[in-house]
Amino acid sequence: MKLIVQKFGGSSLQTEAKRNQCAEHILTALQDGFKVVAVVSAIGRSGDPYATDTLLKLAGGNTPAVSAKELDMLMACGETISSVAFSALLQHKGVKAGAMSGAEAGFRTNEVYGDARITEMQTAALEGALKDKDVIVVTGFQGMTPKGTTATLGRGGSDTSATALGAALKAEMVDIFTDVAGIMTADPRIAGNAKPLKAVTYAEVSNMAYQGAKVIHPRAVEIAMQAEIPLRIRAFSEDGPGTIIRSTIDGAAGQDVKERPVTAVTHKDKVCQIKAAGPNPKADVFTAMAEAGISVDFISIHPEFATFTIPSEKRTEALDSLQDLPHDVTWTDQCAKVAVVGGGMSGVPGIAAKIVTALEQQGIHVLQSADSHTTIWVLVSSPQLRNAVNVLHDSFLTDNNA
Repeated sequence: MKLIVQKFGGSSLQTEAKRNQCAEHILTALQDGFKVVAVVSAIGRSGDPYATDTLLKLAGGNTPAVSAKELDMLMACGETISSVAFSALLQHKGVKAGAMSGAEAGFRTNEVYGDARITEMQTAALEGALKDKDVIVVTGFQGMTPKGTTATLGRGGSDTSATALGAALKAEMVDIFTDVAGIMTADPRIAGNAKPLKAVTYAEVSNMAYQGAKVIHPRAVEIAMQAEIPLRIRAFSEDGPGTIIRSTIDGAAGQDVKERPVTAVTHKDKVCQIKAAGPNPKADVFTAMAEAGISVDFISIHPEFATFTIPSEKRTEALDSLQDLPHDVTWTDQCAKVAVVGGGMSGVPGIAAKIVTALEQQGIHVLQSADSHTTIWVLVSSPQLRNAVNVLHDSFLTDNNA
C-alpha cells in the first residue's frame, strides 16, 4: 500500500473555498495511487469560532480558571470539528473517507497537559481503517494519556502529529501544507530579496526552526529525521513543488554530503538581554531562572559576569527572581536575535568576519554574539532588526542558487 501523509494547517482550512483547495491535493494523491492520511489543525485563526485561541478565550485566555487537563479537553475540540467537517467534504466529493481522533489513530502520550510528548504509536486501528477507506482524516495536536484522558502536544503539535504518523506508517512522504510556497532564505515580510529554497537538509531546517523560522516545528523535523521520511513544505493554494527536506540537498547516495555554508537568515524578536555582574554569577543565576520556569538563551559566562537572553514577556518575572542575589543586575529590552544558518558553515573561515563587517558598515551595533557548527547568532536592538536581516541576507544569499 502506497501511503502519503498530508497535513493542513488552520489557515488553510479557514473557509469553504480553502478547504476545497486542500481537498484537491488529496484527490491528486489518490489519482497517483496513494492512500492518504490527512492531519488537520483547528479551522482558522484567533477570532474564528473553532480556532484554538478562540476556544482558549472561553476558559479565560492566558489565565484560565480550569486545570491544564480540562483546558486540553477544550482545546482538542477544534481539531475534532475540523476532522469531521473535512471528512464530510471529501465524502461529498465521492472519496471513501473517514475521521479519527488522535487517540483512535494511535497517539499515546505522557500526562504533561498542554505540552505532551508522544510515548508510543499504536496504529493498528488506523491501518485497519485504511483497508476500507482511501483517506482517513486525523485530528492533529493531540493524543491519549495512560489514564485515557486527552493531552495536547503544544504549539506546532499538528506538524508533530503528521511526522509521527509518517514515521509509524512508513509513509513515502509527509506534505506540510501552509500559506507559503516553501521555505525561504529569510522571512519575506522582512527581507525583500528572500528566495524559495528547493531543498534543505533536516539539520538545516531544524536549526532554522529553532532560530525563529516558523514554517515547521523543530520537533516534527526531528521525528522525520530519525525515520528518514522526506518532508515537503508546500502552499495549499497551488501545485508548486515547495521545499523538500531530507538528509542531503541533492538526494544523492554514496557521496560526501554537499552542504551550503549559509542557507538562510532567521530571526527572533521580543527578546530581553539580562546581565548579572558580581561574585561568581553563574550557578545561582541560572538556578534562579530554572526555579522560576524561565528558559534562557544566548548564554555568555565570564569570570565577572553572566549574560543571557529571555523572552521579553518574562522580564519582570526574571528580574524578581534575581533581586535577592548578590549581583548587580541590568537589562536591555527591545532586542532581537538574528541567526545566519548553514549546514556547511563549520570549518569555513571568514563567515564571522563578514557578518560583523557587514553590520558595522551599516551602523548596526552587536550587543552579543555566539556560534555553533551550523549557526552564528548576533543580538541587535529591535529597531535595527529589519536592517540587520536584509544586510546579512544580501551579504550571503543574493547570489545563492537556492
